[in-house]
Amino acid sequence: MTPDSDPGPLLRTLAPLLRGLGRRLRGWLDARRAFPLSMLARAELEGLAADTARQADALDVDQPLLVVMLMGGTGVGKSSLLNALAGAPVAQSSFTRPTTRDPVVYFHQSVRTDRLDPALRLCRLASHDRPGLEQKILVDTPDLDSNDTANRDKLLALLPVADVVLYVGSQEKYHDKLGWELFKEQRRRRAFAFVLNKWDRCLTNESGVRPDDDLMRDLKDEGFENPLLFRTNARAWVEAAGATPTDLPDGEQFRLLKNWLELGLTRLEIEAVKARGVGQLLSQLGRAASAAKPPDLSEAAAKVGGAWGGALAEEAAVQSEVLVGALEPYQTEVEHHFSVEGQQRFRGLMAAYLRFTTFFRYAGSRLRDRNPITGRLLGGRVETPAEWNLGAFAQDCARAAGERVLDQRGAALVNRLLVAADGQGFPLALLQERTSAVSRLDWRERVTRAVIDALAEVERQATHPTGWRKAVRGTLGFAANTLPAAALVGTAGVLLWDFFVVGNTDIGLVKLAMIGLVPLMVVIVLHLLVVTLLPIRWPAIRGEFRRELAARLEAELGRVYQPIPAEVAAALAAERADVDALTKDVAEVADWLAGRQQAARVGEL
Repeated sequence: MTPDSDPGPLLRTLAPLLRGLGRRLRGWLDARRAFPLSMLARAELEGLAADTARQADALDVDQPLLVVMLMGGTGVGKSSLLNALAGAPVAQSSFTRPTTRDPVVYFHQSVRTDRLDPALRLCRLASHDRPGLEQKILVDTPDLDSNDTANRDKLLALLPVADVVLYVGSQEKYHDKLGWELFKEQRRRRAFAFVLNKWDRCLTNESGVRPDDDLMRDLKDEGFENPLLFRTNARAWVEAAGATPTDLPDGEQFRLLKNWLELGLTRLEIEAVKARGVGQLLSQLGRAASAAKPPDLSEAAAKVGGAWGGALAEEAAVQSEVLVGALEPYQTEVEHHFSVEGQQRFRGLMAAYLRFTTFFRYAGSRLRDRNPITGRLLGGRVETPAEWNLGAFAQDCARAAGERVLDQRGAALVNRLLVAADGQGFPLALLQERTSAVSRLDWRERVTRAVIDALAEVERQATHPTGWRKAVRGTLGFAANTLPAAALVGTAGVLLWDFFVVGNTDIGLVKLAMIGLVPLMVVIVLHLLVVTLLPIRWPAIRGEFRRELAARLEAELGRVYQPIPAEVAAALAAERADVDALTKDVAEVADWLAGRQQAARVGEL
């Protein structure tokens, strides 16, 4: 947002700028965010958004009115000063309505009373036709040090309406405690100029610091570099009845004050003063937005990711052990399946022998009753290779483990992760909802998928080994596929040679049995070698299966949990960028406003 640099009327540009900031702030407040605002921060920002909108509406006028309020203690001459400025005793002339209230409002007759602030309408109203004060409203207020607390209450009720406060003092009361504290309280909210009345009594030959020098020193101590201070003798101007008094003390500045009110406060200065409170509002808005800025958690997110990695690895190891334990009742089916798959590489007599022995060895296995089409076994829920027929066992395993342990461990895992994040300085409130949502996912389907994939990988390693196992497997496979047949042919050939060539006709049952026994012995020996060198037993499968399953579970847990801290940190970074953009716009408008006020020469107020 770049403020208009046109030197035209200030309020015509400032009002749209404030509306734009108000819409920007309202949109930011209403947006869903990862970093929640505290109740106090939201209340403050809501109030500032409403104040911004009200200020924009209040400043969007064609002819702004400047309220100049006279404030001071008892006997300093506020009423005399107003009468001198009016050139007549306004307390007794041209009232639009009588009232018993003390404050007097002096305004131009062209201003409709309904344009006055409601607080001013309750005062005594006196109109005039002086062109120099057409856009100014002068208000004489009750004494701020009055013994009547009702008078002070009236003053405090009127102060919020003031654009410029003329702090009127005299040689006796220019720095009394009550007035000075009220000035320090209000100086940030509205413009101040100072009048040291009864100037003739300040010029004495007494030693010590003059009241005006003392007041100027105190004002500079409060941060005013060049405060406006007018030295007046209002009583003399009232008694002169519009003429110039004679024998005015040196340095008397009533005419300068009058010219400043009528000629010095042009529309440019009036608009700059009217906008003075906006600068304070913008300052408050910038501070409140910056205070609500989310923290930078990118470094903490990286630390949490590392801490979570260890916790997830431990959890995966425990879950894999639980799942392997749940698969223990199916170890016969697992061995049966692996045996059947491993036998696919054998041919001839060896294949027939293995099928025969497997049939009797795993007679109790339920695998033989299973439909090999796994999709039907799993109800189509888990997509698996068509040749894999242990899907139902994997699903039973995951269901049993989930009912016993895994469902409870999911909630416990969330607590462990949150504790680990808290240890790294990451706010738990930002992670709790996301981690709880992940823990409520359908983990049984994911676990079933991991079990099936782990079993498939173990099967692949068992049926397609690498390294020396591959060489042994190839050698044994070649021998198993050739030696039994060779033994059968060789034994039969020896008997035929002995019968036909040697002429030994004494062939008994033993010799005939050798035709089957020799190949059988070869097959048995080869089978023993296969079982010894390439065992496919549950104890041998279990360890590799657990490692594979732990790795897959760790990967799955990491896939859903590990990105959460980084995603939250990224969301906070985006929200930080929004706050930075908002505060940048606020600062640009505030700098532009300060420049316009400086150009209007109201910085000394």
